[in-house]
Amino acid sequence: MQKRLTSKQQRLLDYLRGKIAAEGTSPSLRQAAADLGISHTAVAQTLKVLEEKGFAGRQGRYGRNIYLLNRPGLSAGIQRFREVPVIGRITAGLPMYAQQEWEETIVVDADLYKGTSLFALRVRGDSMTGAGILHGDLAICRPRQFASDGEIVAALIDSEEATVKRFFARSDHILLKPDNPAYELIRCSFDQVLVQGKVIGIQRGPEVMQRL
Repeated sequence: MQKRLTSKQQRLLDYLRGKIAAEGTSPSLRQAAADLGISHTAVAQTLKVLEEKGFAGRQGRYGRNIYLLNRPGLSAGIQRFREVPVIGRITAGLPMYAQQEWEETIVVDADLYKGTSLFALRVRGDSMTGAGILHGDLAICRPRQFASDGEIVAALIDSEEATVKRFFARSDHILLKPDNPAYELIRCSFDQVLVQGKVIGIQRGPEVMQRL
């Protein structure tokens, strides 16, 4: 059973709930100290008490991510979110060189996007508009090196050029099909294409929303 909180402990708990609900991720202890006007040590000590009383938890003793807990000890509903790295850019028009560096991270709903090692790729071009994928969108991908016919995948061509297309395997070649009649099919041999992942969702970027 969870124990009662002091006013200082309740203040930190309310602060964490507000930050996680607003931003989808927990603040650093340094940020919490600055926002609350107290020392880093005070935040660390109070957080430790919240953990002992069953109101919060962390991955590992010194883990950065803080998880708030419900009465049964389960993760709180406001913390359904997870961070996904944006890995370079990928085109949905003419293929372009795939950059492997992380550009940023985005926050997604973990209930909608399940699985481990998810990544996101920024779409450039309009060849997939028929599938609702627009220039500037972020394609959320589940890592996979295979695909079934008709699935939308992120694929490397000749180990350098990356594209988002529908995948179709034929007896002696692979077809990467756009969802825009203005673009032609891309026909490749099996050794030219490396599937990087299956597109499992799209997050619309602010630049896209401004155009709509």
